Amino acid sequence: MVRRFYPNQPVVGVGAIIVCNGKILLEKRKGEPGKGKWSVPGGLVELGETTENAVIREVKEETGLEVANPQLIDVMDNIVYDENGEVKYHFVIIDYFLRLKGGEAKAADDAEELKWIPLGEVEKYDLTKTFRAFLQRKREKLEKLNSCL
Repeated sequence: MVRRFYPNQPVVGVGAIIVCNGKILLEKRKGEPGKGKWSVPGGLVELGETTENAVIREVKEETGLEVANPQLIDVMDNIVYDENGEVKYHFVIIDYFLRLKGGEAKAADDAEELKWIPLGEVEKYDLTKTFRAFLQRKREKLEKLNSCL
């Protein structure tokens, strides 16, 4: 089992960027890090699993949606230190843009709530630090994406 909390090495995670008709699918996180904050669906890569397969699996588990054709859009580090300067969390997050294939969006697994949010309103939400940074770097590109069937 991978140690998320005070890990011995960086932990690899994936994030799903799903944009449809000018809205992005966000989830309110159930667990740490970022509990109660909004971000994109995603999770950890399992041993022996490709990052592309991991992001497809995580979307299905957290949202019920079927997605395909992952396209790399971003890679970033999320390193959080405790008050003693020790690494509390260290995630390498690989974000993919995905195409919707079907299904109905329903919060499950690690998602407390799901919402399709207009891109122009996303920054009004209490976002995770890493998703806010992603949004600021990739806003222009996001506005050109469309995952819709």
